[in-house]
This record gives sequence, structure tokens and C-alpha cells, in this order.
Amino acid sequence: MRTPFSYVREAWKVARALRDPYRLQDILDVARLLAPPSTMRKLVDRLMQSPTTAQAFVERPRVGELALDTLQSLPEGTLGRAFADHLKDNGLDPSKLPNLQAHTHEDYVRAHLLESHDIWHVLTGFRSDVAGELGIQAFSLAQVGSPFALGILAGGLTNTLLYAFAERDVRMQAITRGWVLGHMALPVFGAPWRDMWEHPLAEVRQRFGLDLDAVDAVLPALAPPVRPHAARRVAA
Repeated sequence: MRTPFSYVREAWKVARALRDPYRLQDILDVARLLAPPSTMRKLVDRLMQSPTTAQAFVERPRVGELALDTLQSLPEGTLGRAFADHLKDNGLDPSKLPNLQAHTHEDYVRAHLLESHDIWHVLTGFRSDVAGELGIQAFSLAQVGSPFALGILAGGLTNTLLYAFAERDVRMQAITRGWVLGHMALPVFGAPWRDMWEHPLAEVRQRFGLDLDAVDAVLPALAPPVRPHAARRVAA
């Protein structure tokens, strides 16, 4: 049973996340708040309507434990190498993410989205700053229709209004870019990423219809390039 204290605690976590978008645990807690079981069931039903994403619920591919040394040793330009470089360059430790169990379809959606988050960063070329995170959430909203993504976007815009108004152009460009990329691309939810580590990143992007150059060409030049792996992609 929910208590008044639990509502206050959740409101405090939302407030902290709005003030500091890098508080991972608060963000994960807000995710559970924004996507209760009833909402997750509707999300599963929507994903089941696509043959591609419906197959993911049958096979349930997971990223699983990562051998970063092995990924780091892969050739330059591969998905696995680009992913390992992304984690290293941004000081990210995948072992700190909770290992979510997937007993139900709803559990699987949560687990797979969490595990795939930084892979999506590599695919789309978004950095792990606030603008890049908002871009990824716009991409996720277009691809999956996640209420969590919409909630984070709303929170990010609130953070921009209250604490970082000077960043409005950069963040709005990232949101626009992510939304367009998400709509243009084929579904990436449920992809067996472990089977693609050794594939060239350019090939993986092409497989999913992620034409970054075409999208970037039509966006206004409001900020420096958002793609940290551009050189690696060319090398591939």
C-alpha cells in the first residue's frame, strides 16, 4: 500500500533528477514510476504488432555480461570496439547497472532497453552528455513509444528551462535529430547485439537504416558534431 511518505520520497527523487540529470539511480527509480505495470503491458502489446519486435519476445536476446577487454581488442571500426571505446571514453562501468531479470514480457522490455542504452548511443552517435541523453530518449520515443522516454524528455526540458537555458539550442537539436533518426530507422528493439560485436559499425547502421549523414545534412549547424565515433565509422 502506498503511503504519503512514499509519494514524498518519489517527488524528491524526481526533483533531484530534474536538478541533476546524471543521478542514475534516481533516473531508474523515476522510470519505474513513469512506467507502471499497466503501462508496460500496453507497451508490450504495441511492440507485438511488429513482426520484427514480436520475434524478440520469443528469442529474448540479452547483452549479458560484457568482456570489455575482448571487445577492446576487436578491430577498429567494429560495433564491439566502438561500444567498448564509448564506455571507456565516458568513464562508464556496465557492471554498475542492475542485472534485471526477465520473467515476463514487461520485465524483458525493461531489461533489454537498459542493456541496449549505450549501444544505441554508439549507433546514433550521441554523446553521453545531457543533450545526447535527450537525443537518445527522442530516438527511443520514436522507436518504441516508451512513456519513460517521454517523461525524461519532459524532465530534460524542465531542467533546461530552470537550470540550463543557454543549452536550449543544443538540446533541441539533439531531440530533433533523435526523433528523426528513430522514425527513419528500422526497429532496433530486441536486436541480438552480442551476435554483431565483430561486424563493422557502418554495416550495422546500414542494416537498421540509420543514415546519420542524411539526417545531419538537413539539421541546422547549431552545435559541434555530436558523433564521437565518426572517424571510426569512416575507417570501417
